Amino acid sequence: MAKRRVALIGLGMAVKPHIQSWRDLADRAEVAACYSPSAERRAKFTQDYGLPATGDLAAILADKSITAVSILTPPWSHLDLTKQCAAAGKHVLLEKPVEATTERAVEAVAACERAGVLLAVCFQHRFRAGALRLTELIEKGRLGRLLSASASVRWWRGPDYFAQPGRGMKARDGGGVLLTQAIHTLDMFLSLTGPAAQVTGFNGNSGLRRIDTEDVVAGAVRFASGAMGVIDATTTAYPGHAERIELAGENGSAVLETAKLTAWLKDGSVIEEGTVGSGGGGADPMAYSHEPHRALIADFLDAIDQNRAPRSNGRTALHVHRLIDALLASSGQAVAVG
Repeated sequence: MAKRRVALIGLGMAVKPHIQSWRDLADRAEVAACYSPSAERRAKFTQDYGLPATGDLAAILADKSITAVSILTPPWSHLDLTKQCAAAGKHVLLEKPVEATTERAVEAVAACERAGVLLAVCFQHRFRAGALRLTELIEKGRLGRLLSASASVRWWRGPDYFAQPGRGMKARDGGGVLLTQAIHTLDMFLSLTGPAAQVTGFNGNSGLRRIDTEDVVAGAVRFASGAMGVIDATTTAYPGHAERIELAGENGSAVLETAKLTAWLKDGSVIEEGTVGSGGGGADPMAYSHEPHRALIADFLDAIDQNRAPRSNGRTALHVHRLIDALLASSGQAVAVG
């Protein structure tokens, strides 16, 4: 296959693992253009990465040699940019979330489908070593019927993080701990359990930050399969802990701690894969390996070459958006104890 020419749209915090990944994949793709509307951000990007940047988005969209774009901008901008790129016939790799609201996310997914271009979504946790092995075990039926499941995201975000203008505000991010942080783990969770059917939950704001979104969430889930589970998500757990998924099935159980899998099967097998490492759950949200990003981008390129859906695509991403909506909308139906 000839090298693909790709463009980056948005040069903020999210760009680092993408640049590292595209460089690793230089035999398959060339970063042909890098766009930001901010002259200051373009200058810093060029200084940091040695790549030229432009403020001319129209030129990128008009360039027929560029066949794919990575959109790395804040959530509320995704729909408009995705529509523009799809209309220009370019495949889209979109940073999470798909959009700030599920309604807008559905519209972005539909725009790509109408245009006949692929849409991949950056839920790179699916491509960690332990997650890949656990997915394989489930697909082969090694755990058997799922009975119980839990997902815990006990992270910390400090004052410096929330000092950035608009951070943690609906007007900029669209949501709080669920849409902005825990969404990665929740997407991974649903890829293992199957879709959720019902939830009941509680959510709140700790008051530790001047934000208008939730930073503490607890919920119970009944999955379409009949299994039950719990979700625990917060950014108030100093100094930040490894996110954790636990599954209990008829034939054994499994724990996924960041990228490390340990599975105990009733046939006596103990399966281990990957290492815990850093998942970006502490004060530095970028403290993680770019290797899962690289694997996700490689799958995106494979999907284009093979004319198939990416493993993490717009349709699969809508499952986690709808789960988040349900958790936030749930009244809790609280029953007093005693």
